[in-house]
Amino acid sequence: MRRVYSYALLLGLMMGGSSVLAQAPEGNARGPIGPSPYDVVRGWHKPFAKQGFAFGGNSGLYAESPDRIFVLQRGETLLPFPLPEQFEQHAGTLGINVLRDTDLRTWQNCMYTLDGDGNVKELWNQWDFLCAGSDGPGPHRVRVSPYDPEHRVWVINETFQQIYIFSNDGKELLKIMGEKNVAGTDPNHFGRPQDVAFLPDGRVLIADGLDNNRIMILDKDLNYIAEFGSAGEGPGQFNGIHALGVGPNGLIFALDRSGGRVNVFRTTDDPAKMDFVDVWDGFTLPLDIIVNDDDVWITDLGPLRFVNLDFEGNYKYTWLVPPDLPDGYIEVHTFTADTDGNLYGGDNQYGRSQKFVPKPGINPELLINPPWVAP
Repeated sequence: MRRVYSYALLLGLMMGGSSVLAQAPEGNARGPIGPSPYDVVRGWHKPFAKQGFAFGGNSGLYAESPDRIFVLQRGETLLPFPLPEQFEQHAGTLGINVLRDTDLRTWQNCMYTLDGDGNVKELWNQWDFLCAGSDGPGPHRVRVSPYDPEHRVWVINETFQQIYIFSNDGKELLKIMGEKNVAGTDPNHFGRPQDVAFLPDGRVLIADGLDNNRIMILDKDLNYIAEFGSAGEGPGQFNGIHALGVGPNGLIFALDRSGGRVNVFRTTDDPAKMDFVDVWDGFTLPLDIIVNDDDVWITDLGPLRFVNLDFEGNYKYTWLVPPDLPDGYIEVHTFTADTDGNLYGGDNQYGRSQKFVPKPGINPELLINPPWVAP
């Protein structure tokens, strides 16, 4: 991994001459390291579950607009009775880890949308049966293609080996890809799929995923074209593809979660072929990614942090995410940004999502924009 620390002085000026930037790494964090450019909107994600239940793991987020944020959660969490006084909005305040305490998981209200104030807007609980009975984590990502005029909603269910495509209003289940509970390596089956990404020409990339370690290429009609990537430690290989991002000039970024790295590819004139470009080592457990016009943002564990890199893999900025409540995280499993400059992060272990707003006067270069879209 290329490491460029000359950003420190520039970023110090960006932060108004702040001296808080550090060059010494903390854990596996690498510099320049500074404060978060956002303020937390405390208590933004308003509870709506029936009495006795709280949020489950928030595994997927997508901000369609500042007033419609899709949330994918791994069911709801059964609360103890009587409810302890220290309970505040989410199960994490009781020391419950909603990812690990699976005996408290109930497969209800797995998909919904929130408005800009964190109130539930639409409950898609008519589709809860698609998650019911899962003995694993279930729903993993929610995405919408910026090139789809119908704005169809994609949901990846890793445990059931399936991908669902819904109408934007949630009234119709338009397509199911994969065979429930049947893993496979052929074009019609998956091995714990994790994510989906969209190319400007209509092609679809599927991160398949934790078992198959391949990225499938589909045409605009969702027909299988080809695949790339494989299991291993070499260039272009993976030990668990967890998230995908697409950028300008045909760049494709694939997060290797257990491998602790990012593989970079580029499209070619052949729709069935991708060229390997580079591998960025030095991560611990990369979780999610947003690609902007000229840089990349990644959440990583060990310590938990947001990491900003340019397209050459140089570190531009890092800020650490504290674990302590009321505003901390155990895991920023997913994050999304809206067109008003707000950031949203889903915690898969405390069990909730939070909204972040830019600090007054902050330099916009330190903020995360919505994902890149081809002009």
